[in-house]
Amino acid sequence: MTTRHTVAPKGQGGRGAYRTIGEAIRAASPGDLVVIAPGTWTENLVLDRAVVLTAEHGRGSVVIAAPPGEAPAVTVDGPDCALHNITVWGSDAGLPAVSVSPCAGLVLEECSVEGGRVQVKGPEDEEGGTTAVVLRRCRLEGARLAGLHLAGGVRARLEDTAVTGVDGTGVVLSGTASLDAVRLRLERTTGSGMRLRGRSRLRLTDSVLAGSGRAGLLLEDSTEAMAGESRIETPGAAGVHLTGSARAELTDCRIRGAAASGLVVQETARLSASGCSVADAGANGLLVTGSAEAELADCRIDRSTFSAVHLAGTAVGRLADCRVRGGSEHGVHATGEARIELTDCGITDVAMTGVSVLERAVATLTGCRVAGTAAGIGIGSPAGSTVTDTTVTGTKEIGVQVAKGAAVSLAGIRISGAGAAGLVVDEGAEAAVADGRIEDCAGSGAVVWTGARPEVSGLHIDRPGKNGVFLAEGAGGTFTSLDVTRAGFPALHVAKGADPVFRHCRIRDCAEALGTDEGAEPVLEDCTADGTPLTFGTPAAAPANGRPGAAPSSPSAAQAAGDSEEPEEENLEDLLGELHELVGLDRVKQDVGSLVKLMQTVRRREEAGLPAPPLSRHLVFAGNPGTGKTTVARLYGRLLKALGLLRRGHLIEVDRTALVGEYVGHTGPKTTAAFNRALGGVLFIDEAYSLAPAFAGNDFGTEAVATLVKLMEDHRDDVVVIAAGYPGDMHRFIGSNPGLASRFGRTLLFEDYEPGELVSIVEFQAGQHRYELTPTARTELFSLFEAMPRGEGFGNGRSARQIFQEMTERQAQRVAELTAPTADQLISLEAHDLPHPAAR
Repeated sequence: MTTRHTVAPKGQGGRGAYRTIGEAIRAASPGDLVVIAPGTWTENLVLDRAVVLTAEHGRGSVVIAAPPGEAPAVTVDGPDCALHNITVWGSDAGLPAVSVSPCAGLVLEECSVEGGRVQVKGPEDEEGGTTAVVLRRCRLEGARLAGLHLAGGVRARLEDTAVTGVDGTGVVLSGTASLDAVRLRLERTTGSGMRLRGRSRLRLTDSVLAGSGRAGLLLEDSTEAMAGESRIETPGAAGVHLTGSARAELTDCRIRGAAASGLVVQETARLSASGCSVADAGANGLLVTGSAEAELADCRIDRSTFSAVHLAGTAVGRLADCRVRGGSEHGVHATGEARIELTDCGITDVAMTGVSVLERAVATLTGCRVAGTAAGIGIGSPAGSTVTDTTVTGTKEIGVQVAKGAAVSLAGIRISGAGAAGLVVDEGAEAAVADGRIEDCAGSGAVVWTGARPEVSGLHIDRPGKNGVFLAEGAGGTFTSLDVTRAGFPALHVAKGADPVFRHCRIRDCAEALGTDEGAEPVLEDCTADGTPLTFGTPAAAPANGRPGAAPSSPSAAQAAGDSEEPEEENLEDLLGELHELVGLDRVKQDVGSLVKLMQTVRRREEAGLPAPPLSRHLVFAGNPGTGKTTVARLYGRLLKALGLLRRGHLIEVDRTALVGEYVGHTGPKTTAAFNRALGGVLFIDEAYSLAPAFAGNDFGTEAVATLVKLMEDHRDDVVVIAAGYPGDMHRFIGSNPGLASRFGRTLLFEDYEPGELVSIVEFQAGQHRYELTPTARTELFSLFEAMPRGEGFGNGRSARQIFQEMTERQAQRVAELTAPTADQLISLEAHDLPHPAAR
């Protein structure tokens, strides 16, 4: 039978009440209940028997405080002890406030522990029993070193518990400790959120680890963790970090805003993740090194600062049905002797190469999609990669590049809309290509450099901007059942000393079938051009434009790879009209107009033989994201071209990642290469302030700035540099190097758009895509922009374009439910197509 013992101050609690909690515990028998009156009780309690301590008037009414200089406040030496609705204060944040001894047991329910940790020790010998601890609806706050430390043979469970404000690690598991945490809320730790050492085990469910100073979840040694439906937010280092031989299984977890990589797997660790997402990582989304392995299924990696997936050493990565979207470097980057397997994966909108394979790494791609990247797939390893049934679309540069000495097998690949060549096989590379398509590339369909001899069969090349196949001097290879249609240059170009073999090839509707340089040695077997047999040394088939004698001259190697030709001449007045048609930006338009007038005068003085006044054409564009800086920079280059002050007027857009290297000696060449691409035009440096961080130390950005200053002097008449970024940060950038202030003499301020201007941007987008806003939708849209917070997430024109896209998607869903929509219904954007403000 349970006996109730009352603890109350003198004069309260009635006859038989104890004056201290310790007295009541000593008088209690196992299973008894100790009820404590409200107040602060300064005691060191020892629970050496199965008793339950509870607050008479509920949570927060009773405080057990350790005497000054003494700790802990509560020591548990017996099994089946419990505290309900009690607050425990430690005397020193770096010491235990609650200590549980080996083989003891404790339940904390609706309790708070402040100013000290909960420390639980289990037997070191696995056969010595266990220590059992349960925390339900508790709060641990203000400890130092650790909020909760489980060591040795401990079995613990946390339910609906918060660990917060720890100057150190939130939860530490060591030895053979085991923790099952459900709905844990862990936030604001200076160290890692949770740290596992030894052979400890963790099961984490429906929990949040937020704002840790280091890793969100750190696994070392031979530890294991299973995490499901949990979030790791803004850790100060990696989101999840595995080292040693640790194992982790993540299911439906979200990792966002890691200061370093989202997922890190090192040494011999193993990671398995399913249905997870990693977003806005400060380094890689997934980093696998050493001989570690990572297996991801149905996962997303968005907006990584470095490569979304990076493998090094002898690491192995297997990704199935995963998506990589956005990012400042590569989508997938494999180096060393790493192996990466991608199955049914999508990679879109990364700033560099979709899949990059270097050194002796091996990649296997099956059924993948790469779109909107700078380059599609880059194979630089001789170890032999395989790409099967994969699509590469809309790349800014080359679709697939097989670098010097590399080896790859391509089967069923489709390359579409490349901004340069579709496929490039570099010097000495080995490539086998079977049953693929290359279409709508700005450069040649396939380029084969000196010494390369690819084996190509069943490849169809349609509408290349230049040659269907371009073979450089001394190139060769075998091309079987090759189809080339609608090429803008000769379908096949064979340079001096090249000796390719073409078998059963078909050429149709091309400007010319075959172009050869002196000394070319192509072999043609059963080949036709528009149905006519094609042989080397006989006239080529009539070109599609009907002018047999007007075949274009053979392109240079650079042209074959897709380098831009000289831009067309443009009229200055038309360009100024285009500038003034931009929404808003009145101050910027005025400044640019003044610059144009000034430069017209300079040009006229030069033409009259008069000395030109000192003039710096380099500019600083200061403004928030989405205010039109890139658009105006592109127009500025074209205006200078029309004025005759630039040869080409093209725009090369870069940021820190395109200029700054990762190693000593890497930055100078990288910056120079980017600068050289802009010669004759405009080099636009976005977020230029990142080259001069507030606490630079040994940052390579300072080297990039110094290199830029020298190059701007060496090529002062052949390039314009525009440095862009937030207004406040650009002052720091200009002040980071004495040479910058003298070269950037003028700053153009791009102000945020007003609500009415944002509405005009949406209407412009609508007009371009054959949509119309109803008057009510226009009014509601104005109100939406007026109420929209102007914080860090506000994108100005980008936000307007995003809202237009959302409106079209919602309109499509609405119209799809109509049986027979009218033409007006198909083009009308109505008020209920607007996104709800809460969704923004």
